[in-house]
Parts: sequence; C-alpha cells; structure tokens
Amino acid sequence: MDLKPRRFAWLLALSLTLLAGCDRLPGMSPKASFKAVDITGAEYARELALNDADGKPRTLADFKGKVTLVFFGYTQCPDVCPGTLAELAAVKRDLGKDGERLQGVFVSVDPQRDTPEVLKAYITNFDPAFVALTGTPEQIEAAAKNFKVFFAKVPGRTEGSYTVDHTAGTYVFDAQGRVRLFVRYGSGAEALRHDLKLLLDERSPA
Repeated sequence: MDLKPRRFAWLLALSLTLLAGCDRLPGMSPKASFKAVDITGAEYARELALNDADGKPRTLADFKGKVTLVFFGYTQCPDVCPGTLAELAAVKRDLGKDGERLQGVFVSVDPQRDTPEVLKAYITNFDPAFVALTGTPEQIEAAAKNFKVFFAKVPGRTEGSYTVDHTAGTYVFDAQGRVRLFVRYGSGAEALRHDLKLLLDERSPA
C-alpha cells in the first residue's frame, strides 16, 4: 500500500491545527466566543487624544490595565446615550469586584454645548469613575474618524436648536489596550456582561 497520500493528509491536518491559533493575540483565550462583533486586530480605533472634564490630556494608554469601553455621544441625547451609559454602569455593578477593572469612556461629539462642567455632571450621574472626554471640533472629528464613528448635526424645530445623529455602538478594549469588540446598541446587558467577563478572565501575556 502506498502510504504517501495518507502521510500527506496527516501532515496537512497537523499544519491546519497549528495554524488555527496563529491569529490569536498573546493572552487571548482560545475558546473566546463573543456576542458582540469581534474586531480583534482592527487597524482603526487605535488613537484617542482628548481632554477630560478636568482639562487633563488623555489617551488610550491611560486606561491600560482595565477593560475599557469607549462610546461617542452627547449629553442632550434623548435615549441612546443615557441608555448605553446606564447599561454599562449596571453591568459594572453586577460584576462586583471584577467591575472595578472596567473603565467607561464617554466622548462628546457636541463640544458646543458639552462644556467640561456639563460633561462632569452628566457622566458622574452614571458612575463617578467613568471619564468624559472633549476637545476642539477638529480634535473630535479626528478621533471620530480614527474610530470610524459618524456624527452630524440635525437642525431642530426652533432656530438654533439641533440634535446630533451619531454611531450608536461601543468599542471595547482589553486590559492590554487592544481593540477587541464593537457592541451594537440594543445588544442587551446579558450579552455585554458575557463578553466583558471573557475579557476580564483573559490571562496577561508573559
């Protein structure tokens, strides 16, 4: 019997098995199955340089060591923004001690009305440890572009009034500062809790 075809099939199977784990980043769980959109290794959502409500410059590097959730919105948003932040705050509380390793980051896309004072009062209502970021219109546009976030003013019914249409989703970074997930608005607290627990349980790279 010619053993070459059988040997070739065995070697092929072995090589595929070895290659199956090659796309995993160090520290990633090989069994991770996320509910949200897995964007691990994405070439976007890698830079964020804005000021917090106290005027302190912040970047993504400031939040390394925690699983970080970044959401773009504005304080006068009627539903999506408060709903998202309230859900994150609730999930953080539900996780107990592990919740202390979560960091919420709210990026304002309405610098005209979202002054540092307004932002600080707004974000504190959800969780005192959450961080609100703002900057010049140019800085915010650059941050949104880097995250592939859309936003645009929509004129209101009265002169000078407006709302802001914006991407309704949350970016999640692991404790090493790597972008991992995009959570669509409306996915629900249970799915978010599931994914955050997976990221919190990941081992740190050696």
